[in-house]
Amino acid sequence: MSMLKAFAKNESGATAIEYGLIAVGIAIAIIMTVKAVGGSLITTFESVKDNLDG
Repeated sequence: MSMLKAFAKNESGATAIEYGLIAVGIAIAIIMTVKAVGGSLITTFESVKDNLDG
């Protein structure tokens, strides 16, 4: 019974899960930013290419 109480009080796994959720949130933010900026970068590079081609 004491092992079960010790297991219930142990919070080290919860901390790892929290860090994992933070990492997932940051990854989603990076992906969204890259997708938003990527479209405008493609347009910019195509415009530069077209101007260089003359």
